[in-house]
Amino acid sequence: MERLQTELVHLQYWVVEQGLRIVVVFEGRDAAGKGGVIKRITERVSPRIFRTVALPAPSEREKTQLYFQRYIAHMPAAGEVVLFDRSWYNRAGVEKVMGFCTKQQHADFLRICPNFERWITDQGIVLVKYWLDVNNEEQEKRFLKRVNDPKRRWKLSPMDLESRGRWYEYSKARDEMLEATDTEWAPWNLVDSNDKKRARLNCISHLLEQIPYQKMKADLIKLPKRSKKGAYDTEASVADRNWIPAKY
Repeated sequence: MERLQTELVHLQYWVVEQGLRIVVVFEGRDAAGKGGVIKRITERVSPRIFRTVALPAPSEREKTQLYFQRYIAHMPAAGEVVLFDRSWYNRAGVEKVMGFCTKQQHADFLRICPNFERWITDQGIVLVKYWLDVNNEEQEKRFLKRVNDPKRRWKLSPMDLESRGRWYEYSKARDEMLEATDTEWAPWNLVDSNDKKRARLNCISHLLEQIPYQKMKADLIKLPKRSKKGAYDTEASVADRNWIPAKY
């Protein structure tokens, strides 16, 4: 992981230097580990360059907009990488399975989405799509961990519980999505996520291979000496200020 994260830093310099615009979409079953992969990608790079987008449910106003409109607002400018923790593919998954969209809206999405993604890539944006797949037994194990661990319980939403009972409906929705939107210009990359650690390593390694980059020559950094300009007559002290208790 340390080696791969170092390479992500090299990629970061290259993205800025070349003014690249990159979008990485993470989709998958609940508890498949999307957040864990994204966390490892962003852990050692600048949040001003690697930006994570995890949109909540659409507002009443957003529901009246063009479906893709709120996602377009988060597309990268030059020198940025945007990681979508779930994306416009909500319509192909949770919205379809849970009945949050009509059958016609779902069909329209599957028809329009490839053209939307062709438009994105035609604009010069690099688009990489990942589907993290986890089997039934492993998902059940991860859900039970969330139930029994207070530190993880916040991850378990009512929607997660509902999705657990609709395993096969989600499977069929996934298959329809892949069939309609796995294109030459925006192919899907499936990640075996039954082992979280291996999934993270494999996914980051694959991502680095999708974006040809060169290692930039590092600037020589020299730490400046402290200037005495504006120095105190005696060393300033904040000993009598309100310090927090040193419990540890």
